Amino acid sequence: MNALEAQLEYAYGDALPEPGTTREVAPGILWLRMGLPFALDHINLWLLEDELETESGLQRGWTVIDCGIATEATRESWETIFANDLRGLPILRVLVTHCHPDHVGLADWLCQRWQAPLWMSTGEYAFARVMSAALPGAEGTAATPHFQKHGLADSELLKKLQGRNTYYQELVPRVPSAYTRMHDDYPVRIGGRDWRVITGFGHSPEHVALYCAESNVLISGDMVLPRISTNVSVFAIEPESNPVQLYLDSLKKFAGLPADALVLPSHGKPFRGLHTRIRQLNEHHADRLAEVVEACATPQSAVDILPVMFRRPLDSHQVSFALGEAVAHLHKLWYDGVLRRQLGEDKVYRFQTI
Repeated sequence: MNALEAQLEYAYGDALPEPGTTREVAPGILWLRMGLPFALDHINLWLLEDELETESGLQRGWTVIDCGIATEATRESWETIFANDLRGLPILRVLVTHCHPDHVGLADWLCQRWQAPLWMSTGEYAFARVMSAALPGAEGTAATPHFQKHGLADSELLKKLQGRNTYYQELVPRVPSAYTRMHDDYPVRIGGRDWRVITGFGHSPEHVALYCAESNVLISGDMVLPRISTNVSVFAIEPESNPVQLYLDSLKKFAGLPADALVLPSHGKPFRGLHTRIRQLNEHHADRLAEVVEACATPQSAVDILPVMFRRPLDSHQVSFALGEAVAHLHKLWYDGVLRRQLGEDKVYRFQTI
């Protein structure tokens, strides 16, 4: 545990649910973990006891929050949980916090398996539908020129990016054709309790977190994580964006929640210490921005500042996110008027302090 983690209170210590099992973390809330084939090797998912009014009357069952990626291993883990942990009750709805593959990947499978509706924000649902449909300008072909403009010239990395054209579709083969919309401050009734929708930006188009005042529980998705900082990147689909500013503004929406709220994050362990973690995340980005300003005393591309922001080795999967995050920090300083941006004769953007 590092010094920042030591400032948080981990509600269940190091006890983790094994694959295919659940652990109750609050009344009516079960925690489960699914594996991921990345450096970030897991995602936390949640099952909430629920009841919905149907044509045949009030039905008891479960709401699923987030789904895991579309792999056979994830499906097998779900089937084990269906057999052992649902107490004979059905899945009534599938609620997805945002459009990233580890969260929405198996949404269609779950919805069809249980004839359950999908709940998402409009921004997240639309983006997931676009990406899973494999429209022209897919990830690899669009990402390559975008990152080349920010200094990426490594032929092997460019080749790997080019080969990721079907990456999203492999992990999210299909998205349900209809959904129920969630939006900011929308009251969602789950298990007889009101959950407030808190939308966030910068990490994804319209991320949904959920807070229940009665239980004092925050399901934070990827917006507030205990050990790592949420990725905020500029990608090819929105090349002039300012996601760091959007993310920092979004964190303010959580600051008014109780400091002792139980935070259920998508990665890492449940914890208390929300205000402490928000302060840590703000300080993290302030430190990274200060390092970038110092580096930009001379003109720097995003590739030039990668070793400034990331001092550990990065695999090819991590490089695209790291480079996107480097561009994001440069963009915030550029929009703030701290840096100027120029396109060189080599068609590479470089930033320098004013």
